[in-house]
Formats: sequence, C-alpha cells, structure tokens
Amino acid sequence: MKNLFLASSLSLAALMAGVGVSCSVHASPGIAAVGQPAPTFSARDTAGRTVSLADFKGKTVVLEWVNPGCPYVQKHYRSANMQGTQREAAGKGVVWLAINSTAKDHSDYLAPAALGDWMKGQQAAASATLMDSEGTVGRAFGARTTPHMYVIDTKGTLVYAGAIDNKPTASTADIAGATNHVKAALAESLAGKPVSVAQTRAYGCSVKYPSGA
Repeated sequence: MKNLFLASSLSLAALMAGVGVSCSVHASPGIAAVGQPAPTFSARDTAGRTVSLADFKGKTVVLEWVNPGCPYVQKHYRSANMQGTQREAAGKGVVWLAINSTAKDHSDYLAPAALGDWMKGQQAAASATLMDSEGTVGRAFGARTTPHMYVIDTKGTLVYAGAIDNKPTASTADIAGATNHVKAALAESLAGKPVSVAQTRAYGCSVKYPSGA
C-alpha cells in the first residue's frame, strides 16, 4: 500500500510538471492565526487607491489570494463559482478583498490596470482588488496558494483560513459536489456562532512571491 501511494504521488507530480503547473497544498503558517486578531495592512488597489483593513472596522471581511495565471483560480472564475461566492457575501454586507501577491519579475504578474481589467472581464464582485507585489500582506497572513481564503469577523478576529472548498482539484466538474468552506464560515460567523471548520488545507498554485520571500 505504501509503495502504491508513493507511485501515485510520483505520477501526479510528473503530470503536473509536464503541464507546467506549479501546484501545492499547504496549511496556513505565518503571523496570522485563527482565533487571533487579523494582521492590519494597507495596500493600493488596481485603481491606485489606498485600502486599509482598518477601513472596514465592524464589518466581516473576506480575503482572497488571486492569480489569473493559476489553473486553480481559473477553475473557480471560469465556472463563476468565485464570483457567485463574492456576490452572496456582498449581499450579506461582507467586504471582499482580492489580493495579488505575484512578484513583478514573474511571468504571471499583471500590472494594476491589466489585473483590474481581468477582474472586470470576469464580472468579479470583489469590493477591491489589491496589489501586493512585494508580498508584505501575503507573508503577514501566511498565504501560500492561489486561491487562499480568509474570513475576518466583525471584531477583527480571523475566524477562517484555508481552501475555498473541499475538492482540491483544477476541475470545474468537482465544484457541484464540493462543500464551500467560505460560505459555511460566513453563515456561522454572521449568525454569531463559532466557525465549526475554522482551518483547512489550502490548495492551488504557489503564491509567486519575490525571491527570498
């Protein structure tokens, strides 16, 4: 059984290498910790406006790490799953901040205007899309994949960190049968209840931080 598992793992790794996908599955290490106050931050959005977490004091906030070049991000946008989750959250008064921590020297990097155009073309319903090319915000939250999701409650406490759902694949066919962890966390948090699944293993492409980040 052990040899079978190893062979399967090596086959998957070879497949991903063959298609040029940088894929990883991680927990959420870093400064941010579930149950503790979320790190404060400020960043410019794709229109050049400065956005601070403090601007939304008393609001529930979702953070979404995004990279349009990642097949796992494409899975959730091409299917409109991410946009649907964004709109449902917005309808409940939730602030949604998409964050791009891709380094400027990486081939996946999009300049602010180009990233803004991509989000608009996807009909995204994020409250703002923030640029974090130096990786400051990403490192503070321990973001390791795209997508990587976080929910911050009205008291400023981080109440969820991890994957958008429980189907760690790049296939849109898996969305229909998936449990959306972000929707579940928001429902419980907005109802004043503890989040029952507060942390999961994030899946997706590695965040393209600057060298040494």
